[in-house]
Amino acid sequence: MGRGIKRIFKKVTMKGIILAGGSGTRLRPMTKVTNKHLLPVYDRPMIYYPLETLAKCGVKEAMIVSGRGHAGHFLELLKSGEEFKMRLSYGVQEEAGGIAQALGLCEDFADNEKIMVILGDNIFQDYRQIKRAAVDFARQKRGAKIIVKEVPDPQRFGVAYLKGDKIEKIIEKPKNSKSNLAVTGCYMYDKQVWKVIKELKPSGRGELEITDVNNFYVRQNTMTFEMLKGWWTDAGTVSSLLRASNLVARELGEN
Repeated sequence: MGRGIKRIFKKVTMKGIILAGGSGTRLRPMTKVTNKHLLPVYDRPMIYYPLETLAKCGVKEAMIVSGRGHAGHFLELLKSGEEFKMRLSYGVQEEAGGIAQALGLCEDFADNEKIMVILGDNIFQDYRQIKRAAVDFARQKRGAKIIVKEVPDPQRFGVAYLKGDKIEKIIEKPKNSKSNLAVTGCYMYDKQVWKVIKELKPSGRGELEITDVNNFYVRQNTMTFEMLKGWWTDAGTVSSLLRASNLVARELGEN
């Protein structure tokens, strides 16, 4: 399997994008002077986890989008990306305009290649399943792929509804969901995504929603998905930051 994966990535270049903006209001006062993605999750900064996932999936070039005031901190910490055997670029989201708006800043970097996007506060237990999904997406002629996970609290997430082996629709934070499949913060897109983002209308929150991007591909019938088996968590609240640290410690056999 390993040799097959290497051959796929020689044929298809996948660029990586980590979205690490936001004001981190749910983590104050810890985020009064720093970006939340620079806070520690157990033994290393939060931003290391999505970077390591991209690196293990074969990504050689990645762009990190952060908010105003902290881009220099990321550069000082990560530099050129040599530690991760990647070449890193940096972008700044001037104001909070949503995940899709932040992604739209990366069009020139992507250069019409397929992309793998990870939200900077998302941590996955096992990169191997993400890597298999990336290999499958490299073979996919067009469209998008998302990673979904069964959760006990789907109302906190974008939720995927299945019809057979296809995604029928995705609803953002439904109050009474009949599905428990959360859309995790790992997305893979073809070059259509840039046109889609430009045509988005702001939601009731005044932001460009990534769920609207995903639903474009659902309607086009080109959205595929991978069902995640290992644990996954975000780290964007005090309780989830603690949970993430405990999960990582347990994974390392140190808790």
